[in-house]
Amino acid sequence: MNRRRFIHSAALVPFLFAKVDALRAASVNKTFLGSVGVQLYTVRHQLAKDRRGTLKEIKDMGYVQVEPYEFPKYKALVDDAKEVGLAVNSTHIQWNSVLNPGAPDVPSFEKVLEEAQAANIKHLVIATIDPKDRQTLDDYKRAAEKCNRAAELARVAGIRLAYHNHTFEFEPLQGSKAGYDVLIEEFSPEMFFEVDAFWVQLGKRDPARLIRLLGGRVTQVHLKDLAGGVHLPDKIEGWWSLPVDAFTSLGEGVIPVNPIIEAARAAGVQYCHVEQDLSHAPLHSIRRSLEYLRS
Repeated sequence: MNRRRFIHSAALVPFLFAKVDALRAASVNKTFLGSVGVQLYTVRHQLAKDRRGTLKEIKDMGYVQVEPYEFPKYKALVDDAKEVGLAVNSTHIQWNSVLNPGAPDVPSFEKVLEEAQAANIKHLVIATIDPKDRQTLDDYKRAAEKCNRAAELARVAGIRLAYHNHTFEFEPLQGSKAGYDVLIEEFSPEMFFEVDAFWVQLGKRDPARLIRLLGGRVTQVHLKDLAGGVHLPDKIEGWWSLPVDAFTSLGEGVIPVNPIIEAARAAGVQYCHVEQDLSHAPLHSIRRSLEYLRS
């Protein structure tokens, strides 16, 4: 090969690698396009004004399923979503049906399971743990015991129960050990995880690595992005700790989405849900996120 041809070929190498990386990223992004969903808490204010219209708009964007919240309190979300053609495979539940079943106005977990079976929902998710119930590592152990008992009831009913994280679970409580470490250790094989990649990242852990670590214990993943250049408070627990401008559409922030999706694919994750806890324009944001996954 003469010098001119060598220089020309060498110049092409970065371009070729970039093209391969782009094709690989596109392949990864498309992994869950046939089942991609929206966590409906993203559009809670729009649903309060026009439930069916909002759900239809989500369907028209190209989303195929949604994940409601506080089931069975908002069971109407499930019914209306199905009527407009959106699948409902998973829902967050009224979490104290598991963690504080004696609390006022909280349905029994048996009632939650009965309603889920009637709606043909196969995944139930505990969305959080109340602050009073997570002050120490022993508190997390007690929470795990309650989750395990509920998970066994769910298994018998043909349903999987999972836990959804925020950031507080990753705060060290004893040495370097955090509450999430206790959940990993103490959850039974019947108890699963719904990994919220955004909150894992803010908890100073690598979401893709965590998904790989948990492997087949992760049934679902929440996808969202963190805007760059936004001042973040020293202590972050969940969305209530952050300014609205901290959240942005997928691919427009600083969280690498492709490795998370690739780890989810390798771990056998069934569903990914786009979510944005706070937004000036949530419908626009989830549309932009879907466009990114399609790009």
